[in-house]
Amino acid sequence: MNEAIELARTREDLLETAIRDHARLVYRIAFSVLRNHHDAEDATQETFVRVLHARAKLAKVEDMRNWLARIAWRVAVERQKKSRRVLAEEIAVGHLVANETPADEVVLGREMSGILENLIPSLPPKLRDAVTLSTVEEMSPANVAQVLGINEAKVRSRLFRARQVLREKLTVLLEGKHGRER
Repeated sequence: MNEAIELARTREDLLETAIRDHARLVYRIAFSVLRNHHDAEDATQETFVRVLHARAKLAKVEDMRNWLARIAWRVAVERQKKSRRVLAEEIAVGHLVANETPADEVVLGREMSGILENLIPSLPPKLRDAVTLSTVEEMSPANVAQVLGINEAKVRSRLFRARQVLREKLTVLLEGKHGRER
């Protein structure tokens, strides 16, 4: 019984040490992906909740900093992926809609975003991954190339092709809508 209590204390100590020593690292990683203070705080908290659930593994972790960094990265990326509307708006409009934009343009931009949000998952995986990493993750072509294990020229080619495919699909959809109205 004493061994179980001692093991529990050791796990709690490891968890407390991990939080104390690496909370800033986890927050910085989350913020670098999410670009929002509140979202980064939530992701930091979620990271440590996941660590709490995996506390049985803590004693076996060789490099706590890298282990926590990977968990923080995954949590932040998952949160970022949930906001696909931002991705679609950036692709459709090319920039965030400014406050001075007329209401009809805002509505049109949102409609286009919704359409693109539905079209992106239909891209072939290679094209979809490049667009997602480039736009959602705001990664440079060099970083996208590193993540995907390809060269930068292939990344640029895939981004070009993805945009071309999206443009073609969008054209077909819009022509279909206008054809039905006549």
